[in-house]
Amino acid sequence: MWRRGLGIFVILLLSIIGCSSNSVDLKPTVTAWHWMTDRDAAFQELAKKYEILTGVKIDFQLYAPSDAYSQKIRAAAQGINLPDIFGILGEKRDFASFVKAGHILDLTAYMEENNSNWKNKFFSKALAVNEFALGNSYGINPGVYGAPIDIMTIQMVYNKNLFKKLGLNPNQPPKNFTEFIALGQRIKDAGLQGMVSGWGEVWMVDCFANNYAFNIMGKEKVLATIRGEVSYTDPDWIKVLDIFRQMKKSGIFASGLVTMINKSAEQLFANEKAVFAFNGSWCVNVYKGMNPALEYGAMLPPAVGQIYPMAIWGGAGSSFMVNARSKNKEEAVKFLSWFTDQDQQAYLAQMTNNLPANKNSLSKIPEVLAQFSRGMEYATHPNIWGVSEFSLVIEAWDRGIQSIIIGEKTPEQVAADVQKVKERELAKRRAR
Repeated sequence: MWRRGLGIFVILLLSIIGCSSNSVDLKPTVTAWHWMTDRDAAFQELAKKYEILTGVKIDFQLYAPSDAYSQKIRAAAQGINLPDIFGILGEKRDFASFVKAGHILDLTAYMEENNSNWKNKFFSKALAVNEFALGNSYGINPGVYGAPIDIMTIQMVYNKNLFKKLGLNPNQPPKNFTEFIALGQRIKDAGLQGMVSGWGEVWMVDCFANNYAFNIMGKEKVLATIRGEVSYTDPDWIKVLDIFRQMKKSGIFASGLVTMINKSAEQLFANEKAVFAFNGSWCVNVYKGMNPALEYGAMLPPAVGQIYPMAIWGGAGSSFMVNARSKNKEEAVKFLSWFTDQDQQAYLAQMTNNLPANKNSLSKIPEVLAQFSRGMEYATHPNIWGVSEFSLVIEAWDRGIQSIIIGEKTPEQVAADVQKVKERELAKRRAR
């Protein structure tokens, strides 16, 4: 009899255990793809912390270099098998194409729900890179479609020790363009290189030229040119091109600049062979790895015009989007909200020397990074202009600048060449 009772007890116990195990709320695994080799260790550490706090596992998967990552993302989009969280490397039109295809979740409601301060914790210009405004030219419903995880500004840096060698005050970089190019002969006489940058990668040429376009003619005229309302042969655009002729003539450019990749430029500056470099805030981490003892400061490109302020490219350096089709999208959103909170952003800044996107996390960063962060006041970026120049026009412009630097063409010749490409592309558009 007791055996029968024991059997019934065992059956009941197993039934209870079975019901209990079925009722356990199994936490999902959220997969995130990224390309940022310098941040992978920090990402993995934060993923462990989040799992301890919430039970949700975050599986960060690194795919590098960036070209390989971009190809993987595009292939995954075509196959409708994107991960829960991912980033996009490309122009605003690429971002828009992912939104239109239904790959990216609109985060606006999450950022604003219940008087949430998620949206307000970011630098506004960092958030703007991930936002489509009302009436945007891409036809995207207005909203925020990504969360910035860090910011960047692209400025100039100068070597303080080499300033001393040249008899200059290491805490007083050139105030204007005239002072800047006047240093060219002095630098050559000292057997040093002037300004290095990765201008073999034409996007950096474009960035530098945009700075001076805004400074010489102001934002509205720049955007009017992109819309086709102002010609590239306009005197103001020739003034922009002449900046490069003057710099070449002064000797301020490092030799081989137009074929230099940015890694080579970074090595020259870190090894104290060059007085100036044009680079982004990511360089702080790069230079630290190459030469921890390097003493340098950040500065805005020295202004030419006095009416309009100098502008620099800046905003979100990297951002994460949520897959709109993901079954884990709610958990993905929760993680990104936590990931961009003050403590996590401060940790990322300390570990990777990248500027935090959370504006409340700046108190614990190195001084040179703080100098880069102050540049956000002057930041702009093509991804927030609302209009985009034709790719072939950008290429003609950037290649034209390279030809000015090596002495093949004059600013006037390049302006005429670029305008011809612009008119051809406008004609194609009208013919569609």
